[in-house]
Amino acid sequence: MFNILVVEDDRNLNKLICAVLKQNGYHVFRAEDGEEALFLLSHEHIDLVVSDIMMPNMNGFRLTEELRKAGYNLPILMVTVKDSFEDKQRSFLSGADDYMVKPIDLNEMILRVGALLRRAQVSNEHKLVIGDVELDYDTLIVSRNGKSIVLPPKEFYLLFKLLSYPKQIFTRRQLMDEIWGVDSEADERTVDVHIKRLREHFGPWPEFDIVTVRGLGYKAEKKV
Repeated sequence: MFNILVVEDDRNLNKLICAVLKQNGYHVFRAEDGEEALFLLSHEHIDLVVSDIMMPNMNGFRLTEELRKAGYNLPILMVTVKDSFEDKQRSFLSGADDYMVKPIDLNEMILRVGALLRRAQVSNEHKLVIGDVELDYDTLIVSRNGKSIVLPPKEFYLLFKLLSYPKQIFTRRQLMDEIWGVDSEADERTVDVHIKRLREHFGPWPEFDIVTVRGLGYKAEKKV
């Protein structure tokens, strides 16, 4: 059973979201602000966070940033009344995986939660298969139709991350923090260099593309 943390200061909405999640087979924890959420996360295993943005003590932006800085890779779904592009952009740049605007369709929320958990499960497995392509996390080998390429660790981890979350945009900063570490002194252009090398290796392969999203970062698109 998956554990989901709902962070929402509107108690009635918090209870409603929790009730719907429970009806769909999830084990639920509740928090009313970011500080309470961080405390729960330090004591419980959580698989996914559903969070409001505007909350007392610590808002959803700050909560997401703190979780990513601390190395939490769990999916985060933002649920908020803030519907401007700037708010959505800030959510994704802070580390959110998905975004819904209130009033939300609870059935759609359940679908999004399920999709996020499936993607997270794939990224936590040691092998990833896309058509004829297989990535083996333990050996750093990418193979296709009998041909194998052993990648340098950073190139492999970068490719594995992007392909684990197809169509999701990652900023250079997010990729740097996760793959090189938050304390790395390397320039963000290091990501560009590694992306270029990956494209040189896999550009002709028909199973996937690595796409530049101007002003934001990169994403992978599966083509099979």
